[in-house]
Amino acid sequence: MSATQKPISPLSSLIFASRWLQLPLYLGLILAQCVYVFLFGKELWHLLHKAHTMGEQEIMLLVLGLIDVVMISNLLVMVIVGGYETFVSRLRLENHPDQPEWLSHVNASVLKVKLALSIIGISSIHLLKTFIGAGNLDGLPSCYSPEYITAVHSAMAQFGPAIEASFKCSAMTSSGVMWQTIIHGAFILSAIGIAYTDKLMAHTPSKALAH
Repeated sequence: MSATQKPISPLSSLIFASRWLQLPLYLGLILAQCVYVFLFGKELWHLLHKAHTMGEQEIMLLVLGLIDVVMISNLLVMVIVGGYETFVSRLRLENHPDQPEWLSHVNASVLKVKLALSIIGISSIHLLKTFIGAGNLDGLPSCYSPEYITAVHSAMAQFGPAIEASFKCSAMTSSGVMWQTIIHGAFILSAIGIAYTDKLMAHTPSKALAH
């Protein structure tokens, strides 16, 4: 400690040390990352073993599901590494060959923008899957409509449970597709708003110094 540096009070030390309470949260996210690795392996195994019986659309939806898992996993890495570096403790990776490029200038504002962009990417994958499946909406009843459920139960009571496989329905509705599109647009507007706000805040100190 230098001669000019004031000693830190016990209360200040306690408050500053409270940041370590976030450590179990980041360790929990690492466990969540492990779950996503398991889910990716499970979906990949299903794709490899069922590919010869699937159509192009089914394979495309499964591949998009794999991409979705990867993007969520990337988001987890960004939160774990960037959040720990920003709010808990330095990782000291300056000379590490695998240090992420964005980590050298990460802060709370940069992390917010990157997380918003990642959420938009994940939402885009979900929306693309919805648009692919929306082509089958015409002529198919909703899987959750009372009429469809009643018809299936009546047929099962008359012909047995095996008849259920012959019924086709859609798990999505036109209004559901519309709302998912609106929510995706809201994500984009939110990201633009966050980026614009951070840009204004970044220029505020320089303007104050100029005066």
